[in-house]
Amino acid sequence: MTLDKGKPGEEYTVMELTLPAAVEHRLEALGMTVGTKVTVLENKAGGILVVKVRGTRFAVGKGITKRIEVTFS
Repeated sequence: MTLDKGKPGEEYTVMELTLPAAVEHRLEALGMTVGTKVTVLENKAGGILVVKVRGTRFAVGKGITKRIEVTFS
């Protein structure tokens, strides 16, 4: 499943990132790599997700979360 379908309070494991190289490198710099645990904190209006990755919270738009494959942890 893709991260945009994640539910608040659930934890997922990143399986694959299919993003443009610049965006993928930015997410990797923030700690979101393959195998990382991601917790969805909020699902805001407009498809924006607030996620927690390695102790850091940040917001990610739907255009990006649609391209991050995850599985339940």
